[in-house]
Parts: sequence; structure tokens; C-alpha cells
Amino acid sequence: MAALDSMLLQAAIHHQLRSSRDLFIKPSINLRCVSCRKVVSGCLNAEVERKVGEGPGNVRFGGRSKEVIEEEAKVIVGTYARTPVVLASGKGCSLYDVEGKEYLDMGSGIAVNALGHGDEDWVKAVTGQAGVLTHVSNLYYSVPQIELAKRLVATSFADRVFFTNSGTEANEAAIKFSRKFQRHSNPDAKEPAIEFIAFSNSFHGRTMGALALTSKEHYRTPFQPVMPGVTFLEYGNIEAAKEVIKRGKTAAVFVEPIQGEGGILSATKQFLQFLRDACDEAGALLVYDEVQCGLGRAGSLWAHEVYGVYPDIMTLAKPLAGGLPIGAALVTERVASAIEYGDHGSTFAGSPLVCNAALAVLDKISQPHFLSSVAEKGQYLKKLLTAKLGSNPHVKEIRGLGLIVGIDLDVSASPLVDACRESGLLILTAGKGNVVRLVPPLIITKEELERASNILAESIPALDKVNQK
Repeated sequence: MAALDSMLLQAAIHHQLRSSRDLFIKPSINLRCVSCRKVVSGCLNAEVERKVGEGPGNVRFGGRSKEVIEEEAKVIVGTYARTPVVLASGKGCSLYDVEGKEYLDMGSGIAVNALGHGDEDWVKAVTGQAGVLTHVSNLYYSVPQIELAKRLVATSFADRVFFTNSGTEANEAAIKFSRKFQRHSNPDAKEPAIEFIAFSNSFHGRTMGALALTSKEHYRTPFQPVMPGVTFLEYGNIEAAKEVIKRGKTAAVFVEPIQGEGGILSATKQFLQFLRDACDEAGALLVYDEVQCGLGRAGSLWAHEVYGVYPDIMTLAKPLAGGLPIGAALVTERVASAIEYGDHGSTFAGSPLVCNAALAVLDKISQPHFLSSVAEKGQYLKKLLTAKLGSNPHVKEIRGLGLIVGIDLDVSASPLVDACRESGLLILTAGKGNVVRLVPPLIITKEELERASNILAESIPALDKVNQK
């Protein structure tokens, strides 16, 4: 990990030079709403019966929260096992519920709010553009979309950009582009390569194609059959990959340089370099999913810059527009040359409003000093966590790059998540529910990191209390 940290700082310097060109895993749960007698499918491998108005451990919450939660149960499809908090406002790295309680946000909307809440420049970009032009569809040109694409190309390996509305849509685009590329590159082949390689602990989205690339069976099983032709390999296992990446069979390999939902697991340079070489030899495309780990989260603008191994396609989403829905598939000219009018499209993607917001985000997070501060704060956070939690018998490992950090536990992290929330700290889980996932806004201060680590240290005895019952 020390070697990766060193590579991270080098990548920040490398990005500064290049810039002159201008991971919930939500384990399955059934929540039974007592007041409405419905079982709500969500996420945590358990069935919990909890009275509306009570939080974990029968901790009561306020009347307004109770009212909102009751109303939600009546009108929203039950796909989310929500935390019993009704948020009303935010500023910086702080969130406030409807009763006025403050929380330190170490989840940033699942790694979305890179600039925190209410960033002044972002607000100006959104409100200013909203008063001028919000949506025109992709039947017409608009300046913010072109400007954002130019910025993404100038700061990456890519030559062209396709905009979407989310990460899963970006991966769907990558799937279609990969298959079209194979047909375009092998026009005489009776059966061009159509299969895909993905990896254990992967998460690429919930739409049918991206879902087929997601390794967790409990995500896929209710919707079988999903897209056929996907082989899952052990993440990081070069020998296993040697056997299955084949010319005429493999269209593309999808991999996350850092797995977020999978448990904050980082690839090695050797693994990514092998995939790059194997794809080149087989005529397959290498696709990096940086929906969660990209755009500054790892301390470099793109997570793969740490390794110096570049893809043919990269998918983005979460932080790009600072909380507004956007996704993107960045591609090389070689890939783009296979795509023709009508091969893919979107009504809403790349709207002037969302793209102007994304420009405001990219303006800030692409700055070398900003990226180096993320790398520095990430190292500081791991140092704090190691000092305060490292000796706890439940803590197996503290890992990650930049401000995507995981605390691997030997038990479920849920009791710790609940205890932290009661103390005013919002954190996430990953892996099999046993990894604490810390993905705070990238603007977080060292003082706020210290506060978060103190609450974690004070709350970790909750793991023992639950296991003693």
C-alpha cells in the first residue's frame, strides 16, 4: 500500500504535466413496515420488523421524520432499505435532518458530492444555466455539452465522449460499443466476438446489461436470464485470465481499477498491464469502470493514472455533475470509428444544465493542488484510522487510495454504522456488509477527518455489544 501511495503522488504530478493539453454494497434485506403490513425489499441479509418512529435499538426519532417515513411507505416502490434519517439540508461536509440534527457526511451520497453540499460555484453554474437553457435533447447542439466533452478529452486518454444519465447507462453504452467495434473490425467474421469478462466482487450497475457484468448473484438471480456470454474471474488473478481472454470470442474486459461496492479492493499494476496486453493480443477492448473511483476520488483525476495502464473505454458518473444525473463513456478514436448515427442515443443525456454543473465540478477537481490535497488527506485518514482502530480485534485491514477508504471487519459493519449515525456520523458499507466504506466529499478538512475517526473509535464497541447478545 505504501508503494501505491507513492504511485498516487507521482500520478498527481503526472496529471499536472498532462493537464497542459488545455465503489453500497447493499447486502439484501427485507424490511417489514408494521404500520402498513408490507414487506419492503431492500438490502441487508436479514428481515427486520421495526415500528415507524423507531431507529436502531428502539431509538426514537422526531415527529416530522416519522411522518415522512410513513408517507414514503405508502407511495414509493419498496426497493430501498433506507436509513431512518430524513435529510433536509446540507452545507460543506455537514448534513441536517428535519429535526435539525447535524451529521458529518462520510458517504457523500455514495461518492457523488465531491464538492460537498452547496458549493457556491456549483450553485451559480446550476442556477445561472437554469435561467438560460436547461434541455434541448440531442437533436440539437449545445455549448455546455461540447465544452465538457473537450475538457474530458483534454484531461484523459480519450478522443471522444458519449454522455448518459448514470453509471449503469455508461456501462450499457460500453457494452454496445464493444460489440459494435468487433463487428466493425471483423466484417467478414460469421460470428464476431460477443462475450465479456468481468471479475469477482464487481459492480457495474442494475440495468440488464450492466447487471450481467455484476458478480453478486443476489442482484442477478431475480431477473434471470440476464445478458448471456459473461465469464467471471477472480479479481487480480492473472493466471485465470490467461485461459479465457481469446481472439474471436472476447469482445471486452470490464474491470474497476478500485472496487468500491466490492469492498475497496485495489488492482495491481501487473494485473492491469496483463489485461491490457491480453486484450491487445486478442483484439478485445479494455473497459475501465471508474464510476466510483474516478474523478479525483483516488487522489489522481483518473484512478488508472496511478498504474499508468490505459483503457480503450472508461465509464464515469457519480461525482461528475456534483449531484445532478450524468454519466459518460470516454472512448478512443479507434472505438469511436465503429459507431454510426443511430447506434445509440439518449433523450436527456448531456443537457446544458447538467453539463454546466459538471464543468464547475471539473474546473475544481482537476486542479493539481486539489488532487494532491486529496492524496494527502487520504494518507492522513488511513494514519488516523490505523492509530485509533488498528489494534481492535475486529479490524482486519484498513485500505484504499485517496479518499476511498475501507475498514475490513471480521463481523457485520451494521452495528458500527448505526452507532456512528446516532453520534452524528454517516458512513457506508461495502463488500459482504463487513467493510466500512468511507468516501467523504473531497473538500473535507483534516479537522473533520479527525472528528470522523474519533466517532468511529468511540462507536466501535458496538460490534462487541451486538455479538455478545
